[in-house]
Formats: sequence, C-alpha cells, structure tokens
Amino acid sequence: MRFDLPDPASAATTFAALAIAFVLGALIGFERQYRQRTAGLRTNVLVAVGAAAFADIGMQLSGVEGATHIVSYVVSGIGFLGAGVIMKEGTNVRGLNTAATLWCSAAVGACSGCGLPVEAVMLTVFVLAGNTLLRPLVNHINRLPIDERVTEALYRVHVVADPEQVSDVRDALAAELEALNYPIRDIEVLSESEEQVELAAVLVPTTAEPDELERAVLSLEQQPGIRSATWTVSTTT
Repeated sequence: MRFDLPDPASAATTFAALAIAFVLGALIGFERQYRQRTAGLRTNVLVAVGAAAFADIGMQLSGVEGATHIVSYVVSGIGFLGAGVIMKEGTNVRGLNTAATLWCSAAVGACSGCGLPVEAVMLTVFVLAGNTLLRPLVNHINRLPIDERVTEALYRVHVVADPEQVSDVRDALAAELEALNYPIRDIEVLSESEEQVELAAVLVPTTAEPDELERAVLSLEQQPGIRSATWTVSTTT
C-alpha cells in the first residue's frame, strides 16, 4: 500500500469542511446541551464532523458522484443513531426532537463536506430557529385544553357496576356506544372488588361530540346494575 503526500489545496479544503462542520455542529449541540437533552454538544459535533468527513472522502475519491453515494448512506445510517435516543415510557414517546436534530446535524456536516458552506450555515440557522423560536408556540399549543369536537383523541367511557351484573353492563355499554356509531376498540376492567367493578370502553381514536357522550353517560346511569358513568378524553401518541 502506497501513501501519497496530501495535496496542500485538498488538505486545506478538507480542514475547512471539518472546521465548518465542527463550529456549526457545536452551535446546534450547545442548544441541546443547554436544555439537558440526551444528545448534546459532543454528540452533535461528532455527527456533523463525521458526516462532513464521509462526504469529503466521497468528493476526493469520485467527485460529485462519490459524494452523492456516501451522503445517501449517511442519511440512512444516521437513522440508527437517532433511534437510540428515542425512548417510550408508557404512552409517552421521548427523544423524537433530539433524533431529528441529530439528523439535521448530519445534513449540516454533509453540506460542509460537499463544499456547500453557505447552505450549511443556512441549515444551522433554521435548525436553531426550530429548536428555539418555535418553543414558545409549542408550549402555548400544549397548554390549550383539548377540543373534543376537532381533536382526534382517545376517548374512554367509564362505568362502575355491581359485580354480579358485569356481563349485562358490558353489553349495555357496547350497545349504547354502537347506537351512536362510535366504534369500540376494547372494553377494559380497570378495577375489581367484591363491592364494585369499573369498566372502561376504549373508543377507536376519532373525533367525538361532547353532547353525545354526555347523553350516553346519562342513559347508562339509568341502566340496572350501573352505579355511575362518566367519560374521559386524552391525546393520542
């Protein structure tokens, strides 16, 4: 194997690409580190620099065609890294924004490695804007109460019944909701004791009319064996 001395111009180009990726990746990573995210300063810098290095290798070996091939592999390969920061806790999924940020850091590095520093800077600005300027809007939307008439959500109709009449109550619950054309995904037993049993009919995620659900609850409370009835709504994941 023969090692040739690097061309000074080529080495300078590579250094510039890696330096740009390092600085821009550090800007993105600083914002993530400041907010105590899983993938912070070092991770975003390494992703950006690594993507820049791979793209630069492709440019040097096969020109634009080589860089195109390598960038396509970077795009798919970074998905495995992003999947590592996504965690599911019950019905909540965390880390999606961090994974998306890593994906963008790789894009910033790829732009730098392909000799597109202006595009890399613009992309960095948009990534930072998405993670900072949009945060107040996201927080405002998340604090808004759920509008049952327009939000696709998960609805549950709860009934508390006498233990000896659970079977009849289950049938009455299903019949009441089917009459309103609300499909039922499942009927769960939430709690069970010698005194009472709580059932919950889980509807298929959809939109619903609060007035219709209120009428259904009032109708169910008139059924034999049902002590109380109510309904709840939560966002889908």
